[in-house]
Amino acid sequence: MTPTDSAPLPRPTREEAEDAVRTLLRWAGEDPRREGLHDTPARVVRSYEEFFCGYAEDPVDLLTRTFSEVEDYDEMVLLRDIRFESHCEHHMVPIIGVAHVAYLPRKRVVGISKLARVVDAYARRFQIQERMTAQIANTINEVLQPRGVGVVIEASHQCMTTRGVHRPGVSMVTSRMLGTFRSNSDTRREFLSILNRPGVTGGV
Repeated sequence: MTPTDSAPLPRPTREEAEDAVRTLLRWAGEDPRREGLHDTPARVVRSYEEFFCGYAEDPVDLLTRTFSEVEDYDEMVLLRDIRFESHCEHHMVPIIGVAHVAYLPRKRVVGISKLARVVDAYARRFQIQERMTAQIANTINEVLQPRGVGVVIEASHQCMTTRGVHRPGVSMVTSRMLGTFRSNSDTRREFLSILNRPGVTGGV
């Protein structure tokens, strides 16, 4: 049986999570009993509840309420510069960036805030950027069933800017094009030109 096929592990208690933080503080060379660190384990656990609240969100549910009274609007819907904060699953450090999400509706549209919430639902988990890009695009495509979906994500990864190769100022760009965005070069070009990202031509 592979790890992905096994039953979910039981969630630790808050006390167990705080003890784990104390262990990491000791591993780093600190004394978790000293005054400045006394409340740190509780603060870290509370921050994790916020950082990873995406596990409690169902992105599909966020897109289920749509609107059909759009006067046959069938042009591109694009929400640019959706800021997000995520965490690298390999080093547990922040990934900070922006997502650009577009789709070509058939007959129905979704409230634009829902697009941002879908981004957050996937971002507020342990992630790799390539998977997150695909998850956002695939979910919008499966639920809304539009003529096409385009997602571009640009992000800075602190696993390479503050450690390892130490390359500040470097950003990673990923894209996922589905439907018309993949098959029609004019649609893809329009999307990328609005973003002023002519160098992004394909999809993850």
